[in-house]
Amino acid sequence: MKDGFIKTGKKLGVIGGMGPAASAEFLHILTKKSPAEIDQEHAVVYMIADTELPDRSSAILGKGADPSAQLWNDFDKLAALGADIFAVPCNTAHYFIDRFEQPLPKPLVHIVEETVQAAKRLNPDGAWMLSTVGTMQSGLYQSYADKLGYKIYIPNEKQVEEIQKSITEVKANNFAQAGEIVRKVVLELWQEKDLPVMTACTEIPLGYDASGLPKGKAVSSLDALAEACVKKLYEKK
Repeated sequence: MKDGFIKTGKKLGVIGGMGPAASAEFLHILTKKSPAEIDQEHAVVYMIADTELPDRSSAILGKGADPSAQLWNDFDKLAALGADIFAVPCNTAHYFIDRFEQPLPKPLVHIVEETVQAAKRLNPDGAWMLSTVGTMQSGLYQSYADKLGYKIYIPNEKQVEEIQKSITEVKANNFAQAGEIVRKVVLELWQEKDLPVMTACTEIPLGYDASGLPKGKAVSSLDALAEACVKKLYEKK
């Protein structure tokens, strides 16, 4: 094991499939960030790639079915498999998770809280927020930013719609097109205010990676979630 780490023995349960490319990238980042050197030193991960979950943004906007019951059922399945902690690499899903009437059967590594904290560490003066239309309108990130005393800046309505298009392109495996859209919007935002961008949707890091923009000026919600999970899965001897 690298750097004197040992496994905590905790098993990670992941609800994925929202979307598939983002979930796969989350597992890739988790693997790269783990201090393991052989198979057995990597954490045990159970993942349900539930691509049949109703669209979260549509539900928030009142245009689709509520995914809450299905999300809860997936958490139950992961707990039954033996998961000790949960992660959900979909920001918008946390709008519904935060509204569950009962506590989850196991602790959740909360992607929104971790992403806001990562943005605050990178630039205490604030960051632009890129997300789905549903997440933007829900106020989910705004509420966590307020709790943590962090300033987030919101793109205009047209830019939000363009970012939603980039998310759709990633889900369709059109990464180059997604990158072009992200690049155009982010350069517009930087002309207005030169701040890092916080990718508050797990498809957007994939679009940003394809944009050719500098990696150091983005805060990836996938990276933030993976790093927080690694801290739960490993500890110093």
